[in-house]
Amino acid sequence: MLLVIDVGNTNTVIGIYNGKTLVRDWQIRTVNTITEDEFNIIAVSLFSGSDITFKEISTIVISCVVPPLVRIFDSFCHKYLGQSPLWVDAKSVNIMPILYNNSDEVGADRIANSVAAFEKYKTSLIVIDFGTATTFDSVSANGEYLGGAICPGIMISAEALFLKASRLPRVEIFSHPEKVIGKDTASSIKSGIIYGYAGLVDGIVRRMKIEMGTAPKVIATGGLSDLIADVCDSIEELEPTLTLEGLRIIYEKCYRLSDK
Repeated sequence: MLLVIDVGNTNTVIGIYNGKTLVRDWQIRTVNTITEDEFNIIAVSLFSGSDITFKEISTIVISCVVPPLVRIFDSFCHKYLGQSPLWVDAKSVNIMPILYNNSDEVGADRIANSVAAFEKYKTSLIVIDFGTATTFDSVSANGEYLGGAICPGIMISAEALFLKASRLPRVEIFSHPEKVIGKDTASSIKSGIIYGYAGLVDGIVRRMKIEMGTAPKVIATGGLSDLIADVCDSIEELEPTLTLEGLRIIYEKCYRLSDK
């Protein structure tokens, strides 16, 4: 079985593939100070709730945007799984031309998202990932990574408002209000954050479409993608496991083929 791990700034997503089938997946918080032994305790706990054992893992593929954790996850794989993980970066992915000025600057998760999206839709794309940061990635109809945009994620934006505006209360923003015009402070804040962010997304997508000169398909992934997709006009499809699927495809098309 294939173990795929996407280490993000806020959350780490773990998946187990049997062939092309995602049989289990979990999401845990990313802790920058975690040790390989502590992560092993978490992994053992997660695996204990399934019928999968460490011995069944034949390959490990990891994407990581948190540099201090590269050594930790590498040590975990060697110490507890007896394997060297395969690390995804721009140099290891030869199935998608990356037309960035410096390809090393493109996050592994953005590469995985773009690869998975193009593999499924085979057309020009805008891929939006709602994570700690919100990333917009542009893929051409020929399967080239063209570049994109990065902006603060919705939770970062909300946290900045709560920290800097001392009289405003913290509000729960995991659902959207029915109306834009709020009738109290809490609903006004929620409306401003969610509908304001939806306007940001639609605005960037509109400008990217003009620059691309095509009619790309717009898909979204990430923790809050379902919330924002409900109030956006531009998002067409939701792909909640897009990054994990990208890691699987990269293994199948890059690493496995290179071993033959």
